[in-house]
Amino acid sequence: MATVHRPAHVGVLLPTREQAILGDFTASPLMEFARQAEELGFDSLWTGDSLTARPRLDPLVVLSAAGAVTGSITLGTAALTPALRHPLIGANMVSSLDHVCGGRLIMGLGSGFPIPETEAEFAAVGASFAGRAGRLDEIAALWRTAWGDGGPGPSDRFDGRYWQAEQLDRLPRPPRPGGPPLWLAGSDTPRVLDRVARLYDGWLPFLPSAEAYGAAWRRLESLRAAAGRPEGAVVPGFYATITVGADEAGAKAELEHYIEHYYGRTLEQMSAIQAYAWGTAEHCAEWLNGYVRAGARHIVVRIGSLRPEPQLKEIAEVVLPAVRGSGA
Repeated sequence: MATVHRPAHVGVLLPTREQAILGDFTASPLMEFARQAEELGFDSLWTGDSLTARPRLDPLVVLSAAGAVTGSITLGTAALTPALRHPLIGANMVSSLDHVCGGRLIMGLGSGFPIPETEAEFAAVGASFAGRAGRLDEIAALWRTAWGDGGPGPSDRFDGRYWQAEQLDRLPRPPRPGGPPLWLAGSDTPRVLDRVARLYDGWLPFLPSAEAYGAAWRRLESLRAAAGRPEGAVVPGFYATITVGADEAGAKAELEHYIEHYYGRTLEQMSAIQAYAWGTAEHCAEWLNGYVRAGARHIVVRIGSLRPEPQLKEIAEVVLPAVRGSGA
C-alpha cells in the first residue's frame, strides 16, 4: 500500500476566551479576525468551548457567524465539549452549522479536563463527570447514527449504554454523508490513542515535545492499522500556543501574563502538559516544524496574548510558509 502524504496545514484560534478575560463579548472584532485570517492565508479557523470553567461565547454560534463572513477557510472547534449539550440538540446544531458554513466544518471534541472547575461545569448542566470519556464516544456514535454514517440513510434508533434515542431519521442530515469529521482532542495515553485509532477521524493533542508527539503518532498509526482502518483515516493534528516578538524576554513575559490570566497557573506549570513557544516568528516556525517532522499535518495555533491581533500578520507571513514547506 502506498504511503498517504499530506501537506501541512496551519489554522488559528479565534480569541473568544481572550475577549472574555478582558470583559468584552463584542462579536464584530471576532468577525474581523476571521476575515483577516482567511485573507492572510490561514487554512482553518477554530474556537474553544466552556460555560463556567473558562467562559466565552458559544463556539457554534461564533462559527456560524464566521462562516457568514468568510468563503473558504475551514472552521473547527478546538475543542467542543459535547456533554454540555443534550446529544440530540448537539447533533442538530452541528448538522445545521455544517449547512450554514457550506460543509467546511471539523468538530474537535473533548471529554473535559480532570480539574475541579470542569467538574463543577458538568454539574451545573446535570452532566455526569464520571465516565466522561466513554460518554463522549457514545455521543459521537449517536451523532453518526443520526447523520447516516456514510450509509444510504440515517437509522431511526440508537441504543447505547448511556443514551437511547428514537426518530433520529427526523433530524436534518448534514451536507456531507456521515457528517463532518470528528477529531478527538486528547493526550498520548494508551486509552486515548486506542480510541482515536478506532473511532475518530483526527487527533488533536498539545504534547509539550516533538519527540513525544512522534512516538505517540507512530503508536496511533499501528493501532489504526490493527483496527482495520485504511491509511490516512486519522488526521494528525496538533494544538500549539505561540507568542511572537522580536525580543525573546518580552515575548516570554507576554506569554506568562497570558497563561496566568487564562488558567490561573504559571507558564512553568502549564508547560509540563501543553506545548508553548515564544520569541521570533522564525524561531516559533522552526519549533513547529519539529512537530511536522514528527508527523503533525494540521497545526492549530493559539496566539499567547490577550490581544493577539497584532501578531496575526507576522505569523501568516513567516510561520505559514515555513511550516507548509516543512510538510512538503
